[in-house]
Amino acid sequence: MMETAVREGALRQGSPCAKSRLIDPHWLAALMFGAATLAGCSAGLPIYTVPAVDINRFMGDWYVIASIPTFLEKGAHNAVESYQLAPDGTIETTFSFNSGGFDGPKKVYRPRGFIVDGTGNAVWGMQFVWPIKAEYRVIFLNEDYSQTVIGRSKRDYVWIMAREPVVPQADYDKILSFLAEQGYDVDMLRLVPHQQRLLHSGS
Repeated sequence: MMETAVREGALRQGSPCAKSRLIDPHWLAALMFGAATLAGCSAGLPIYTVPAVDINRFMGDWYVIASIPTFLEKGAHNAVESYQLAPDGTIETTFSFNSGGFDGPKKVYRPRGFIVDGTGNAVWGMQFVWPIKAEYRVIFLNEDYSQTVIGRSKRDYVWIMAREPVVPQADYDKILSFLAEQGYDVDMLRLVPHQQRLLHSGS
């Protein structure tokens, strides 16, 4: 789900090794993620994508319920993806989570989504680092815009998201069946722990 514009900083002149120590680790991680996801953008059989997305209704916060995670997200807790429509028509995105536990360090990435023309707003290029855009497809979206699934043609990553940190088991099972039909290995899915889910269940 990572900053679109690389922060420019004044690096003092020195050896290449000295400069490399000043690279923002978040920028480096985003660059690695972008390169990895770009490699699979054109691979795989066509995957179902919803016919149209009301982009204004789709904006806002989404809790990541489960995913086949990228290396950036392994061990993520309290993962939330937030979208805001920018004046230029791109999607300002904030992806945040606690790494390794509920009290783990907070990680925040801010990519930018670029809607692909002629796709009904259902296909984006998600840019973490210029000029790489990772494939982003809305492959499931229920009528009230409370649950969605973001997938990729390669079936390497997927994100099940909802407006609340908890979804009914019947709905989750329905999504799993849908993903299996689309060629995903659902055994690779990992639930994302949320503190609010525990509070909701009374645990």
